[in-house]
Amino acid sequence: MREIESGIYNEVVEIIQAAKERAYQKVNEELVLMYMQVGKFVSEKAKNAVYGESYVQGLADFIGKRYPQLKGFTRRGLYRMKQFYELYKDEEKVSPLVTQLSWTNHLQIMSACKSAEERYFYMSLCVKERYSKRELARQIESGYYERYMLSQKPVPAQISGAKRATGNIFLDTYTLEFLDLPEAVSEKDLQASIVRNLKDFILEIGKDFSFIGQEYRLQVGNHDYYVDLMFYHRGLSCLVAFELKIGEFKPEYVGKMNLYLEALDREIKKPHENPSVGVILCAKKDDEVVEFALSRSLSPTMVSEYQLKLIDKEALQSKLKEYVELATERVE
Repeated sequence: MREIESGIYNEVVEIIQAAKERAYQKVNEELVLMYMQVGKFVSEKAKNAVYGESYVQGLADFIGKRYPQLKGFTRRGLYRMKQFYELYKDEEKVSPLVTQLSWTNHLQIMSACKSAEERYFYMSLCVKERYSKRELARQIESGYYERYMLSQKPVPAQISGAKRATGNIFLDTYTLEFLDLPEAVSEKDLQASIVRNLKDFILEIGKDFSFIGQEYRLQVGNHDYYVDLMFYHRGLSCLVAFELKIGEFKPEYVGKMNLYLEALDREIKKPHENPSVGVILCAKKDDEVVEFALSRSLSPTMVSEYQLKLIDKEALQSKLKEYVELATERVE
């Protein structure tokens, strides 16, 4: 009887959830349409010689002073609405998609895409895959559109043969290897698979590591960042952030990790704990790289202690290589 009741109760919950989803979609639709209308108004006024470009700044100042509770209507925000209207006002095939995306995703697409085709591609992908802000950013940063376009061309037989023979998706000439195509393994899936295995490995072999969370949210100013894996090391009394990158190591990864560490030390670290440490893992063709990011405030003695008690770099590199090979078997 209880199982029957549970099934009935779940049906009610599903009705509630569906209603909430429709309500959210309707609110988002109205919000996007409002931005389109404001953008049209600003665009038309800016063309008028009487108003000109100074009109945008004047409007932003007026709203800021008279209606401070209205957020997002700064000079920059108004120009984005103007750009939004001017980009999509004549594109009929795009219009049905416009209201299905969040404004945040629209902003990312507008700032990153160079052509109408590329914008339409990412808009369609967002609707189909229900991408969050971060998921969309990852796809754009990885050059998904360019790689997808390359994938539409015939792939030389020797390249395909090399891929099957080596099981390696990180071919230098063809960086795509169909990672992100819906019918194949996406880069997000590949990364998630490796991250899951790394988490288990760190807990198994890493002495004194306690798992805190995956996709750990950090807020820096008005921006949200997400750390792939977050641990606490009891022996070192510090937070340890792990970031996995698909591709070759880049110096800017250290800079971004240092940003994370500063945020952790400022917002999360307890007064009695030591400065946080970051571990950057990069998976590239035959070149698995592991780098530590340490606070500049650490003394040479503490640096040595950190390096001694953290997981050995060579062990991490070896495991990373193993997990990459396991994950890439799915694309053969």
